[in-house]
Amino acid sequence: MARRKKGRSVHGWLVLDKPVGMTSTQAVGAVRRAFDARKAGHAGTLDPLATGILPIALGEATKTVPYAVDGQKSYRFTVRWGVETDTDDAEGRTVKTSEARPDRPAIEAVLGDFTGAIEQVPPAFSAIKIDGNRAYDLARSGEQVVLEPRLAHIDRLDLVAMPDADTAEFEADCGRGTYVRALARDMGRALGCLGHVIALRRTRVAGFTEADAVRMETLQQAAAVGPDEPERLLLPIEAALSELAALAVGQNDAARLLRGQAVLIRGRDAPLGGGATYATCKGNLIAVGHIEKGELKPTRVFNFSEGH
Repeated sequence: MARRKKGRSVHGWLVLDKPVGMTSTQAVGAVRRAFDARKAGHAGTLDPLATGILPIALGEATKTVPYAVDGQKSYRFTVRWGVETDTDDAEGRTVKTSEARPDRPAIEAVLGDFTGAIEQVPPAFSAIKIDGNRAYDLARSGEQVVLEPRLAHIDRLDLVAMPDADTAEFEADCGRGTYVRALARDMGRALGCLGHVIALRRTRVAGFTEADAVRMETLQQAAAVGPDEPERLLLPIEAALSELAALAVGQNDAARLLRGQAVLIRGRDAPLGGGATYATCKGNLIAVGHIEKGELKPTRVFNFSEGH
């Protein structure tokens, strides 16, 4: 007899406003406990120092995590000039200092060099794996960590404030794999004054924004009311699919998709092209797939039964 999985069958997205000092893994664990959910995962790691948008998928929503992870992200961050650290943020050890401080024209002059497709060397204290080990584990043990440059794409980088000579505040829109800590470090080097991140807040992940965000205290208060109360805070699974084409199908086609079979695309409102598409039947999410030669071929199907 199969052993019953622990936890409740809960499906959807909780957009957590992650507090400072909490790892992404700790945040997922806290959310999972609040819902007593069987399955949970997050869309895009946030450093403990960082706050802001951490979308957490529950149940069948975990199947849509890649679409959120691949979406564009937005950040607000503050750079402290004059000091470079080994972690490229305020938690690290000072490795270099400079008396130089940039003025607004100097900062604005280099922003274009960090916009568009750029190469970044990720921070040594990052989750990138080297021979099966996380870079931050190697760095913490005292090993020399050498990471290769990686391509990143930054669509927007704006200087929004200069509270004093030592700090500057920025906003950025960027693609997957961009390290804001590396951006601050590299801007400091380009300006000849060095720099590191002292505050970082993520304000958007794909279609998830601060307007969707739920504070940890709000979630915990809802969980204290009763097991069903936190579900009022959930967004539907489709919230992660806002950048995909949508297709409504009938019951027969829905049954085929759920069996992993392709269905013919019919009707003038059917999506064109070969991009990712999600299918619904009577408002219920059925599958995600791609269109090829006039057919929708499912790559993920959704099962909301209690036994899942």
